[in-house]
Amino acid sequence: MSEHHAHTEGHEEHAGLSKGKIWQVFGILLMITVIEFIIALWVLPNHYMSHAVGNFVYIALTLVKAFYIVAYFMHLKYEKLGFQLSLTLSLIFIIYFIVLMLIEGGFLNIHMMNH
Repeated sequence: MSEHHAHTEGHEEHAGLSKGKIWQVFGILLMITVIEFIIALWVLPNHYMSHAVGNFVYIALTLVKAFYIVAYFMHLKYEKLGFQLSLTLSLIFIIYFIVLMLIEGGFLNIHMMNH
C-alpha cells in the first residue's frame, strides 16, 4: 500500500484540473479563436493588414492555441522537463525536415520544368 502512495505522491499536483482552471483555459482558447475570426472576417477583407502579416499572426495564434491544448488537456505541462524537451525537439526536427522537403521538392519541380 505504501508503494502505491509513493507512486501517486508526485502526481497529486495535477490529479485533475479544477473547473476554474478548465474554464480559464477555455476562455483563453475562445478569445484566441475570436481574434482569428475578427482578423479573417474584418481585418483582412478591409485591407487593414496585409496577407503576409495576417498569415504570420494566424501561425502565431495557432501555436499559442496548440500550446494550451497540449499543456493542459494533454497534461504535458505536468510531465518532467526531459520528456517535454524530447517531445518538443522531436516536433521541431519533424517540422524542419518537412520544410526542407517542400523547398527541395519545389526546386526539383522548377528544375524539371526548365529542362
